[in-house]
Formats: sequence, C-alpha cells, structure tokens
Amino acid sequence: MSRIGRKPIPLPANVKVDIQNGAIAVQGPRGKLSVALPGGIQLRKQDNTLLAERENDNQAALHGLARSLVANAVQGVVGGFQKELDIIGVGYRAEMKGKGTLVLTLGFSHPIEYPVPPGIDIAVDPKQTHLTVGGIDRQKVGQVAAELRALRPPDPYKNKGVRYTGERLRKKVGKTGAK
Repeated sequence: MSRIGRKPIPLPANVKVDIQNGAIAVQGPRGKLSVALPGGIQLRKQDNTLLAERENDNQAALHGLARSLVANAVQGVVGGFQKELDIIGVGYRAEMKGKGTLVLTLGFSHPIEYPVPPGIDIAVDPKQTHLTVGGIDRQKVGQVAAELRALRPPDPYKNKGVRYTGERLRKKVGKTGAK
C-alpha cells in the first residue's frame, strides 16, 4: 500500500467538495479548483476527511499522486501557495505595469515583459528586487516562478540573476587558477 495514498485528507469546515465520476471540484474561501483523478482511483468522504482508494494494485503508482493532487487543491483554496524570488545584480529590477504585466530589467538590451497568467498574483517589493508569486494552484505557482527564474538564471561566476529566496549557490572560481 502507498503510505501517502492511505493518509486521510482533512477537510476544513469552510471547504465544499463535489466528487464526480473521474474528477473532484473543491471550493473554498480563496476560489475553486477542479482536479482530474486517474482511472481506478476513487475518493470517499468520511466525516470531515477524504480517503483515496484504488481498485487494485495496478494503480499503486497513481494512488499517492492522486491523493497529493487533491490535498494540494484543498490547501490551495484555504490558504494558497507562494514562491519568493530574489533579483540580484546591478541595475536588475522588476516592476508591475498595470495589472497583468510584469516588466523585468535583467541586463539585456531591452526590458522583458512577462504577461501574468490568470489566477496568479505577483507582488513586487518597494526595492524592486524581491518578487512574491502567489495563487491557489500549486502547479501554476511553481511553473510561473520557474519561468521567471529561467529568464536570467544565476550566473555561476558572479551569482547574478533571478533565484529563489534561500537558494544556495556554489560560486565557481575564475580563470586565475588556470596556468
């Protein structure tokens, strides 16, 4: 049995769950999410918890995955998810242009305009070097943060670029060691 798949998913009082055939809709104070379930995995509501069950051992690989996706949806509609990014470098900065566009200056000859997808909130601190990406869908938040980091990944020699807050980087030595 899957250890993760067997764990019950606690349902807060302000979350409504609608289990359909092959999908589940979760609605909470921050919004509504729908998760498609893999074949052979069913969800059963018991008191204030959800239990993921599989038909047979052929779905063992998807049992824990399905439970994790539903748990992330429940957590997202209650509290949401956040990723934080730091922009390091002289002249590197970010600013919001209107409601749906993030403008990044990352040392290129032109500023980069990144359209903010629906369901994602991006906050820029007053120093313009710290970004907070938030939303209710964990996969979408992580994807947007990864796309922003990929615009200028940290340079291994000077450590300039966009990185996750708290990310540890190894700085390489320059040419002076080679003779």
